[in-house]
Amino acid sequence: MEVSNLQRKVSAADIPLDRMTDSKQVSDQQKLGEVSRQFEAILLRQILSEAQKSQATMKGKAPSAVSDIYHDMVTNQLADSISRSGSVGMAKVLEKQLGRQLQPSGVEAATKGCGTVETGKTL
Repeated sequence: MEVSNLQRKVSAADIPLDRMTDSKQVSDQQKLGEVSRQFEAILLRQILSEAQKSQATMKGKAPSAVSDIYHDMVTNQLADSISRSGSVGMAKVLEKQLGRQLQPSGVEAATKGCGTVETGKTL
């Protein structure tokens, strides 16, 4: 009787960022996608935090330490949820741009012709 290896599918989101670069369990494309998504989530956290600050100053209430912690937790979860939904789309654009830069053929194609002048001679 033959038993196949049971391997759990690992997502790039399951691996901490500090260990992701050395991980052989996910492809480079998955790593790039997850890093792009997390970058988008960081930017969303900043935007949401600033929006909450302006709302708090309009109400004129002094925040307490407990409410600050609670708001930070909610903001982090909200930013992560928005980023995971893909509704903003910035992570996909960033992933696409970084993917082009990391591919050797894309770099060669992008730099080819950079040394030409009006006469058509290559420097």
